[in-house]
Amino acid sequence: MADGGHQIAQALFLVALVVDDYDRALAHYCGTLDFDCLQDQWLEDGKRWLVVKPKGGAGAALLLAKAEGADQIAAIGNQAGGRVGFFLQTDNFARDHAAMKQRGVQFIEEPRREEYGTVAVFRDRYGNRWDLIEHGVRPGAT
Repeated sequence: MADGGHQIAQALFLVALVVDDYDRALAHYCGTLDFDCLQDQWLEDGKRWLVVKPKGGAGAALLLAKAEGADQIAAIGNQAGGRVGFFLQTDNFARDHAAMKQRGVQFIEEPRREEYGTVAVFRDRYGNRWDLIEHGVRPGAT
């Protein structure tokens, strides 16, 4: 789409994920899930700007946001209402599935082959559901 003759370029680059504690969340996402920590900075209001991202990934990063108040605390681990809310794409499902299991990631199903690729659902330390997915070649794709 154009806006006044200019091409609009937008990308989703950051998604907030409500967590109970900054250090526990950092240990999980950068330790157990092997993400990279892109930013870790304390802010003046006592909050922390803590951004993590899957290694080598071109997609959005996660802002790990410490819950404040009853509503946010209640959302920890249930950000998508019990559905898979996060999708971790890989170029090698077997490699990453094995490595994640070895690091203690809790998969709640066995890997399965779907029309769109190989997938298995896992939970993060808070209970949020994630898909680990390696896309297959789509019919007609070049």
